[in-house]
Amino acid sequence: MEEFLRVGVISSTHGIKGEVKVYPTTDDVERFLDLKEVWLDTRREKLPLTVTGVKFFKNLVILKFKEFNDINEIEKYKGCDLLVDREHAVPLEEGEYFIADLLGLTVVTEDGEVFGTLDDVMQTGANDVYVVMTTDGKEVLLPVIPECVLDVNLEEGKITVHIMDGLL
Repeated sequence: MEEFLRVGVISSTHGIKGEVKVYPTTDDVERFLDLKEVWLDTRREKLPLTVTGVKFFKNLVILKFKEFNDINEIEKYKGCDLLVDREHAVPLEEGEYFIADLLGLTVVTEDGEVFGTLDDVMQTGANDVYVVMTTDGKEVLLPVIPECVLDVNLEEGKITVHIMDGLL
C-alpha cells in the first residue's frame, strides 16, 4: 500500500505572496478546510508544508503555506503533487478504496481465471470505470457496478469480476 496519497496538484501561483492554485484530486474538496499539513513532492524529495490558508475558486483550491511568502519561492513547484500520509487521509466507507491501492491489482473472472491487471480508474460521475489491461494486451473498460465487480480483496491483491454480455 502507498504511504502517501495525492490530494492535489499545484497548477499555478496566485498573487505575489506565495499562494498557489491547486487542482484537487480528492472526491471531497472540503477536506482542505481541515488540512493542517501536506507533503510537497518535488520529484527529488518530499517537503512537509503547513497549510495556513484555504480558499475556493471555481474548481480550484487556493492554498497558502507557512513556508512560502513570495511568488518566487513557490513558482518552481508548478505541476508538483500535494500529498497526505495515510494517517491523515479521509476515512473510507465500507466498499470504498483509494485508487492508489487498486492500481496494479490482478483482475480475475468469477471462474478464477486471470483476466488482466487494473491499469487505471476513470471517474465518470455516474460510476467509476476500471481500465483493465488484459493478459493478451488489450484494454477493457469495466463499470464499477455490483453486477460487474463482485469482490475487491486488497489483502490477496485481486479483484473478482463478472464479464457482462457485450463488454468484450
